[in-house]
Amino acid sequence: MKFEERLSDRDAWSIGDGCSAGRVLDLLSTKTVFLVVRECFYGTTRFDDFVTRVGASAPAVSRALRQLKAAGIVAPVAYREPGNRARDEYRLTEAGEDLLPVFLSLIQWGDRHLQDGRPPLSFVEAGTGRPIQVRVSAEPAPETVPETVPETLCDDIEIRVHPAWDAASGAP
Repeated sequence: MKFEERLSDRDAWSIGDGCSAGRVLDLLSTKTVFLVVRECFYGTTRFDDFVTRVGASAPAVSRALRQLKAAGIVAPVAYREPGNRARDEYRLTEAGEDLLPVFLSLIQWGDRHLQDGRPPLSFVEAGTGRPIQVRVSAEPAPETVPETVPETLCDDIEIRVHPAWDAASGAP
């Protein structure tokens, strides 16, 4: 990357607290917070299931959910099972769903650099089975953009056992 001319003297300016990356890291500040977001993408909605699947203490998961709720990443949705008190499920908001490329980018990087060629999961387009990839690209020129741009949403992604991991681990 290169800076435009007026930013080329790095000692003459500072982005300070205005850095978006820093703000995201403040929001997703702990492993528990990030794993709660992961579980939301995987369809987990109930508190006890978050505790089990994230492998963190109930107080840590509770803090994570409060933090994500305050940031508008998850929203509580009341439910009540017969004979029990009302409780909340947690669902991703639009802002939470917008974290999908961030989530998938981190997984892609980890698959490539940390898994010795055997990542546990594959993310594919549900209808075609084609692998989902996050890529950096320039915005298309306005005259080339169709009026409606199809986007792959969470519901269009199927999570599968990765073939390399399956063969190495004997997964189900």
